[in-house]
Amino acid sequence: MAAGKEIRGKIKSVENTKKITKAMEMVAASKMRKAQERMRAARPYSDKVRNIAANLGKANPEYTHPFMKLNDAKATGFIVVTTDKGLCGGMNTNVLRAVTTKLKDAQAAGQATQAVAIGNKGLGFLNRIGAQVVSHVTQLGDTPHLERLIGPVKVLLDAYAEGKVSAVYLSYTKFINTMKQEPVVEQLLPLSADKMQADAAAHGGEHGWDYIYEPDAQTVIDDLLLRYVEALVYQAVAENMASEQSARMVAMKAATDNAGSVIGELKLVYNKTRQAAITKELSEIVSGAAAIGA
Repeated sequence: MAAGKEIRGKIKSVENTKKITKAMEMVAASKMRKAQERMRAARPYSDKVRNIAANLGKANPEYTHPFMKLNDAKATGFIVVTTDKGLCGGMNTNVLRAVTTKLKDAQAAGQATQAVAIGNKGLGFLNRIGAQVVSHVTQLGDTPHLERLIGPVKVLLDAYAEGKVSAVYLSYTKFINTMKQEPVVEQLLPLSADKMQADAAAHGGEHGWDYIYEPDAQTVIDDLLLRYVEALVYQAVAENMASEQSARMVAMKAATDNAGSVIGELKLVYNKTRQAAITKELSEIVSGAAAIGA
């Protein structure tokens, strides 16, 4: 029964794997709910900042913030948001494929590329393809902290404000629902006044406001647009974390189901092998008895 013993060992191994994937599925489900709550809690702030920024830009046409000016620099920046851990299906693969396409388009247009990596997977990928990584942040944990994101992202924001970068793109995985997450590569800078006003109108900020500024309009607009860009990055990281836990839960559920199928198949093979061995032993006993009787 050497073959039977080997099959029993395989069954035990797959059962242990199934226990691990089931536990990971349950942990991911718990973290997913918290990540979704965090993501939804951040949306009202970003919506309000968007509304005020759009109204301020409309109310002060005489001043144009550097983030809203077009640059003709020969470089493009990318903020790549991925996960620190794997085992979340094809989520990172999909967003990195979209980033690769955008990188190739920029290089074909004669643009140099710079990247900020948020997450271990994106950092490893960018290093493998030889991209210029100007800053990075990893090991964010289950809760994104804005103070850890500001420093790395500020490198590209300052480069754009100084005219060294012509555009900055933000790539992440957008949370649609538990079963669906889609990769997004959207333009972060330059900010479009029309787009900001359209977004503000879509979120209930279509009417204009008159403001009293302290200390002055330029200082308020400068600080507010910086907060606005930071809010966009934070929201992207929060969406990515919610997508990560959802994708991991689905992947671990699929792995658990597959492990159950493998266990069923192995048990069937084991039972057939054991039955064949028993039949063989019975045949030998009957043959021996018949030989003695003869």
